[in-house]
Amino acid sequence: MQKWQVMGLVQNILRELRFGQGLVRTWSRITGIGPDSPNLICDDFERAVNRYRNRQAMTFEGQALTYGELDDLANRFAHWAQAQHLVRGDCVALFMPNRMEYLAIWMGLAKVGVVTALINNNLTGPALAHCLNLSGARHVIADSETIVAYLEVEDSLTKKTIQWQMEGSARGHTDLVRILKTCSSLRPDRKALREGLKAKDLALYIFTSGTTGMPKAAKISHARVQFYMRGFAGATGARASDRVYVTLPLYHATGGLCATGATLLNGGCVVLRRRFSLSQFWDEVRSERCTMFVYIGELCRYLVNQDPVPGERGHNLRMAFGNGLRPDVWDKMTQRFAIPEILEFYGSTEGNVSMFNFDGKAGAIGRVPAYLESRFNFKLVQFDVETEQPVRGPDGRCIPCRPGEVGECIGEISKDARTEFSGYADKAASAQKILTDVMAAGDRWFRTGDLMRVDHEGYFYFVDRIGETFRWKGENVSTTEVAQQIAGFSGVHEAIVYGVPVPGSDGRAGMTSLVVGEEFDLDGLTGYLESRLPSFAQPLFIRLQPQMEITGTFKYRKIDLVQQGFDPAVIDQPLFFKQPGAGYVPLTPDVFAKIGAGAFKL
Repeated sequence: MQKWQVMGLVQNILRELRFGQGLVRTWSRITGIGPDSPNLICDDFERAVNRYRNRQAMTFEGQALTYGELDDLANRFAHWAQAQHLVRGDCVALFMPNRMEYLAIWMGLAKVGVVTALINNNLTGPALAHCLNLSGARHVIADSETIVAYLEVEDSLTKKTIQWQMEGSARGHTDLVRILKTCSSLRPDRKALREGLKAKDLALYIFTSGTTGMPKAAKISHARVQFYMRGFAGATGARASDRVYVTLPLYHATGGLCATGATLLNGGCVVLRRRFSLSQFWDEVRSERCTMFVYIGELCRYLVNQDPVPGERGHNLRMAFGNGLRPDVWDKMTQRFAIPEILEFYGSTEGNVSMFNFDGKAGAIGRVPAYLESRFNFKLVQFDVETEQPVRGPDGRCIPCRPGEVGECIGEISKDARTEFSGYADKAASAQKILTDVMAAGDRWFRTGDLMRVDHEGYFYFVDRIGETFRWKGENVSTTEVAQQIAGFSGVHEAIVYGVPVPGSDGRAGMTSLVVGEEFDLDGLTGYLESRLPSFAQPLFIRLQPQMEITGTFKYRKIDLVQQGFDPAVIDQPLFFKQPGAGYVPLTPDVFAKIGAGAFKL
């Protein structure tokens, strides 16, 4: 056997060992979770408190709580709920930014069977009213930041809601801090208040980010919360000595469940920040002696786009974990910042598909080796971009993708808590996510809405969201893959790609919205894209923006960009058009009119 063959064999063995260790850690922590189990997420939390009572559990803006103190605070919220005559199944809306009390609120309410709706603290107006109405909550907990937005929509709510404020009773609202002081810190009687509750019962409503419309309320059972929190407690290999830096919003699963579960179920400390700050990130990671942090892909892009800062390598980090890390950013993260390990995962708030990239293969969102395929519930099936539906064969069944083919990822729904789909508060929205008669008559599968491909080694790669891949000149164009190419050009800090309709043309033409630096060269971009993308994938239109509009979880809001299109009468920012034979030229009202009249052969 040649030397290179021996080295390849050793590397493969090491890869399988690393993958196996990660999988065993994860599966060992989620064993025993079942829909009919009487063990709830608050029971998991109380066991951790019993074990780590005197250890530091959380720090926030100069404050700190031990595990025992965090549990005491949760117990006060449980007794507050009883004093308000809230009973199991009732809902309380939590409308606050990250703060020390956040986890204690919903964990305390869970102790008495009350459901918490985690409302995005950035919402205002109709979107806020929509979420509050969907939740059915009669009580809302806010603070001085969010109470103003709540008051603006109060009259449009379908139910009369009692509002509580965490920083005093401004404008006559109920002072929750004062009332909590009168509530007991003792644990509520488990037998009396949780008897009969099962893991399949609701614990939370978590809302989709609303990147393409109004948010949907995902129904999150105790079992689902356990899969998040216990699963990441195992997958990350977190220890009691770990201090995990959390800047993501706690109203979303990645920050609020994955990161807190990895930390608090293992005796570690959550280093919580109100919101992400690019200028303070590395200073705080160092000063707080953080060993891990949780990310969303765009958070990492902000970090690598920033000019080098002192101390960005002088830290104690051993891992960053999260999802959405693009391949063009991955290597920069590990090499520039000297982060030993990246743990990328895939999953959605409401979905039943999840995977981990335990191997650290740059760009992959997870892996399923051939010898373990039967242990996982998801598949990739061929997909028609024009109809936005899976392709079915002559027998009416969906067609599995071969390695290298792009298809939609779907997850089989079963009664197993790991593969259930609880759906949304809106039944119609739930029905739209279910595919039937996929591989056999009567089977049911969850549609992730994500296009992926898998290679011969079982690594999965995210391609695009359905609806964002579009057809132009008879070809499928992946917005994600085009954006990744554009992001590699000097001076491009951020890039969004989307399709826009052009009068007289079939399909949608590519358009990119960019945030650029002083070194950006538009003429140079033309040649760069021509050398890296086929003609049909090269954006026809460019828009320059000073900054991107994002959701609270760092996802781009494309819907407004698509609606505005490329009309200079609507957009007061620089626009450019790739005129045949001339490269990118300013898109003036005159050029816009000529495009509409069909003056250019596109």
